[in-house]
Amino acid sequence: MDWTLEYELLGRLCMAVLVGGLIGINRFLHRKPAGLRTHALVSLGSALAVLLVFRLPGGDAQAYSRVAQGLITGIGFLGAGVILQHQSRIQGLTTAASIWVTAILGMACGAGMGGLALGVLLLALVVINFGGGLERLAERRLQRWREDDASAENDRRQHDRRDDA
Repeated sequence: MDWTLEYELLGRLCMAVLVGGLIGINRFLHRKPAGLRTHALVSLGSALAVLLVFRLPGGDAQAYSRVAQGLITGIGFLGAGVILQHQSRIQGLTTAASIWVTAILGMACGAGMGGLALGVLLLALVVINFGGGLERLAERRLQRWREDDASAENDRRQHDRRDDA
């Protein structure tokens, strides 16, 4: 048994737990339905699946592709379980997306792309933490523009009525 290889593979799995756990902590702190354990386990499972396929003798590109397709599809169904609709409001969409991204981060860790996984983790945390604020800011500006357009249209109509009179 090559212990150096075993430690490297274990390091990849630990990295997967770390990146999944960091996203999970964020979701937990925001009181979302899937938190630390869910995200860490999704990432770990994805990393392990990729590791196992890479280590199978005689593996080919199609086998890797099928594992990736299966993971991405299966995790999509898991994420769908946290999406709720109440009247016209949809909840859990960001958590579902974070579960999906976490699975792919785990795949990257399992494939030995830890640097890429850390970079994408940072991007994901930026989007999760600041995306909502940017959406609210954009919505306020859009509302203001709509009000300004409506006011300008109202002024134009009043001006046209005066001209007609």
